[in-house]
Amino acid sequence: MDTITERARALEDLRFDNSFARLPAAFCERRQPTGVPDPHLIAFNADAAGLIDLRPGEEQRDEFLQIASGNALLPGMEPLAAIYAGHQFGTFVAQLGDGRAILLGEVKNAADEAWELQLKGGGATAFSRFADGRAVLRSTIREYLCSEAMFALGIPTTRALAMTGSAEPVYRETVETAAVLVRMAPTFVRFGSFELFASRRQTAEVQILADYVIDRFFPLAGSGPERYARFFAEVVRRTAHLMAAWQSVGFAHGVMNTDNFSITGLTLDYGPFGFLDAYEPGFICNHTDAGGRCVRCAADDRLVELLRAGERPAVARSQGRTRNTLGDVRRNVSRSVPRTHARQARPRARRRR
Repeated sequence: MDTITERARALEDLRFDNSFARLPAAFCERRQPTGVPDPHLIAFNADAAGLIDLRPGEEQRDEFLQIASGNALLPGMEPLAAIYAGHQFGTFVAQLGDGRAILLGEVKNAADEAWELQLKGGGATAFSRFADGRAVLRSTIREYLCSEAMFALGIPTTRALAMTGSAEPVYRETVETAAVLVRMAPTFVRFGSFELFASRRQTAEVQILADYVIDRFFPLAGSGPERYARFFAEVVRRTAHLMAAWQSVGFAHGVMNTDNFSITGLTLDYGPFGFLDAYEPGFICNHTDAGGRCVRCAADDRLVELLRAGERPAVARSQGRTRNTLGDVRRNVSRSVPRTHARQARPRARRRR
């Protein structure tokens, strides 16, 4: 009988596959993490550890602490930082990427399910621009707690495996201390991963990425030239259901940019966020969002932007199938997403402190 105990593995026995690392070099930068000094374990999620068949008690080993803080790697890990683009607050940024997140590798469990392990706060990468690649303890605690709360609420999300801390100073508005989050997801591919190559008219890379994602996460898209239109329609459907799920619990994402949207419909990148105690369409949870771009009622608008962004997707366009797909998607979205403000004038956004 296959029990949890029989499946459990030591750190050294975790089975890595690293499918994203096998994509062409244009999709990422190979990057070793920069660990935090003198780390300590702050939190460990046994439920998330069960997803990769990690044996209970492994988190007590110093080896686990060093891996979770970016100071060591396991055999089979192939650390990298992914490149992508994105629409940020209404403006297209042609190149972004994992500026403080480093993908360690992809673990296959006994059920042959794949989970990518990523360090958030694992040091600077080629995509950090002028940032330091670090995460602070305050925001790391928020992401750890909120991602697990969203999971408990039944909302698709990344998972938190562990959180480590350090006395290393990190300079933000004030001096804070460093932390590293080990987060998990089947994939961290984003809308912006496609936008990067589409904006460069690199249709071969768009198709490589589409085939990779479809083969692993959208098998019902099938094969043949119509698979891309079916894939696109399913991405919109999942995103519509995610927006509806957010609204059902009053969750507001403070940075609803396309580089923060998972291609598989997960809640991704918990930066500024908030929950509403009562309905407030103008709610703002990001103190830098002075224009109210990501107000609570903007969730519906993001679906409209997604539809517009798909008017000429690089792969589906070549197949001449997009127009019919968008018609189907619009009809499905209208059934799936709350339309509380669709026929109302938008209230003036108010900032909640």
